[in-house]
Amino acid sequence: MATTSDIRNGLCIKYNNDIYKIVEFLHVKPGKGPAFVRTKLKSLSTGKVLDNTFPAGRKIDDIRVETQKFQYLYPEGDSYHFMNTQDYNQITLQKSALDAPELLKEGEIVTIIINTEDNMPLSVDMPSSVILEITHTEPGVKGNTATNATKPATVETGANINVPLFINEGDKIKIDTAKGAYLERVKE
Repeated sequence: MATTSDIRNGLCIKYNNDIYKIVEFLHVKPGKGPAFVRTKLKSLSTGKVLDNTFPAGRKIDDIRVETQKFQYLYPEGDSYHFMNTQDYNQITLQKSALDAPELLKEGEIVTIIINTEDNMPLSVDMPSSVILEITHTEPGVKGNTATNATKPATVETGANINVPLFINEGDKIKIDTAKGAYLERVKE
């Protein structure tokens, strides 16, 4: 048993007969009244995100998990196939278990959280950023970069990302997987 002081991003808990992963949290100590913890919980079975408030000091039922490195192999409908990098066993996960499936490139190494009680995979943690190549974008207009203007671009996985005007087709860019946003252009 844990308490609200143990809450952190990525913690898996049992709540309302389901398993949730804490996506965001904030400890709040108002001037009047007791402290509380405001959280965003993502259901690991349905993928839905809900906001919840726990009073400070409340007991929460945490789940023992272990993480393992897996390599992304290929998609098949709503299923995604992964291979364990140590023993080469393959597993298949549904799209709802992934945070940003549109940014997954074949061969990408991800961390999969596994419940130690029943050895079932719970969720997939992407690397903090990925490097992808631009496959389609409109040409940028020279001299039009004084403002933070952006244009839509399609990357090699099919995802659409807003990029600065100076990015062209064939450029490789670094993308923040948590926000799905452009970070920087990558030089070879």
